[in-house]
Amino acid sequence: MQLEILQGLTIPFLGTTLGAACVFFMRGAMRPHVQKGLTGFASGIMVAASIWSLLMPAIEESQELGPYASLPAIAGFWFGTLFLLALDHIIPHLHMNAEDPEGPRSSLSKNAMMVLAVTLHNIPEGMAVGVVLAGWLTDSAGVSLSAALALSIGIAIQNFPEGAIISMPLAAGGASRGKAFMSGVLSGVVEPIGGALTILAASFVVPVLPYLLAFAAGAMMYVVVEELIPEMSAGEHSNVGVITFTAGFTLMMALDTILG
Repeated sequence: MQLEILQGLTIPFLGTTLGAACVFFMRGAMRPHVQKGLTGFASGIMVAASIWSLLMPAIEESQELGPYASLPAIAGFWFGTLFLLALDHIIPHLHMNAEDPEGPRSSLSKNAMMVLAVTLHNIPEGMAVGVVLAGWLTDSAGVSLSAALALSIGIAIQNFPEGAIISMPLAAGGASRGKAFMSGVLSGVVEPIGGALTILAASFVVPVLPYLLAFAAGAMMYVVVEELIPEMSAGEHSNVGVITFTAGFTLMMALDTILG
């Protein structure tokens, strides 16, 4: 069981690390249409994971409420959205291709705030993996080990382009490749940490598992709508993002239904 938990927590982090390693093999700045395509792909995976891996199990776990089974999922989804909205306002960060940072004024460098932006939306991903693994450990919500691993693999696939998207622009902006790689890796550290903390609190998680599953879904959807979709749709070549969004969505849906 410890091995399965370790795999579930480290697989997504491995995806970020491999993506950040692209800085050693690819030169120059990432082309805009490639970045849009990768962002769209990540968005599709996150939306599908929110629905099949988080919201649907949340509703299934609340079946004793009868016609009101969706209420915990609705409440948790709202809490997750508002939580990320609050973090967006209290943590200084800079989105990709943006000129002005968001959040409170800070003396942090542009590169540091770009890393913080990616770290910010890695929080719900780590929580999502941790909550699903906690559901499997406690035999709740009908979560199987294969379903938990399917989510971990899906998040890892989504993290690969994210790692590249953070490390390559940093290198193109003047940072050394080693520093750019480490920045990409560090942006993903919050995922296994958040997941592990959630698992450690598994006994406390069980009574509110539907709410936490939906909370993670709401937080992930906030990231998609507030950050990723605008980035994939801006300027020219927005159709590339739409196609890759569909590819990511169908891939995660297939992973969840086949493995889960």
